Amino acid sequence: MNLAATPPPVSDALQSFLAFDFGLKRTGLAYASRLLGVAQPQGTVNASGNARWPLITEQIQRWQPDALVVGVPYHPDGARHENTDRAQQFARQLHGRFGLPVFEVDERYSTTEARAAGATDVDAASACVILDQFLRSLQP
Repeated sequence: MNLAATPPPVSDALQSFLAFDFGLKRTGLAYASRLLGVAQPQGTVNASGNARWPLITEQIQRWQPDALVVGVPYHPDGARHENTDRAQQFARQLHGRFGLPVFEVDERYSTTEARAAGATDVDAASACVILDQFLRSLQP
């Protein structure tokens, strides 16, 4: 199970979410709505740098989410590292490009959890773990 800080309040008006397990070369995606309550894997964007943006734009246009969720990695002890900053920069870029609310989720152990579940697309499965964790944080 992932550890997470208390997330900012999430408006009840936000009903659908697209989540990202950010990586330098691959970014996993998952979709969920509050109604469904369970994240579904949506594949992996196999691109880096600016080459990823047209593929991400395509997915956002396809799913029309109300908000985006980005997994942010930390060391097991909670310390930041290079990828923490990269994931947070990616989250800021998503907000800047698409104007949607972006929520960050502590993604420690999401890949481990996805692998333990036998995922074939570990990146998309990790995005599901991230999004499921976010959805649980919305429950009273």
